[in-house]
Amino acid sequence: MRLMVLEDDPEIGQWVYDGLTREGHVVDWLKDGREALAAGSINSYDVLILDRMTPGLDGLSVLKALRAAKVATPVLFLTAMGDVDDRVEGLEAGGDDYLAKPFAFSELKARVGALGRRSSFASEQTETTKLNVKDIELDLLRRKCTRAGQDVDLNGKEFALLEALIRSNGRIQTRNMLLEKVWNMNFDPTTSVVETHISRLRGKIEKPFGDTVIRTVRGAGYVIED
Repeated sequence: MRLMVLEDDPEIGQWVYDGLTREGHVVDWLKDGREALAAGSINSYDVLILDRMTPGLDGLSVLKALRAAKVATPVLFLTAMGDVDDRVEGLEAGGDDYLAKPFAFSELKARVGALGRRSSFASEQTETTKLNVKDIELDLLRRKCTRAGQDVDLNGKEFALLEALIRSNGRIQTRNMLLEKVWNMNFDPTTSVVETHISRLRGKIEKPFGDTVIRTVRGAGYVIED
């Protein structure tokens, strides 16, 4: 992914830059908020990582200006300002996630990865208005599902879950991947929401038609194959 990091602390900035670069990302590390605003306005990034307190222009102001300019790139705030009010302010301004200093690089990597996957999935959603697999058709504009020409009544989450599986183009979707794409949740070992909705979805698109569409890959996840 291509990432932008706004961080004026040289030690933290270098650490983040080196770590993300080792993960294979292309990273633009900037130390001034005005430079970050200019870069975020003209370049195409997958994720922006913004410190709150930076010279020139603070990270929150950078985010507000980008959102006003209709830049929808996911934003992760990386800051020592960890109070609840500060987090709420950042999220309400259009931020997508918040990581308070000090932090473990493994958590930063996981959060950046999750935001990047959401960004990629959202980009895929704009490419077409209809999806087809086997004899199933999803009309994304009308939010309508049909199978073999028959209407299938899906609720919002069931529709989004089926859409995510069809868009995977035969690739296995893990439980955590579906949690991120459909429920915007990071890892939660206690929830059975994916399994519950898969069961309900199967009851609507498989049982009435007497065959299997969603295949469970034991120990891995779920997949729909043409």
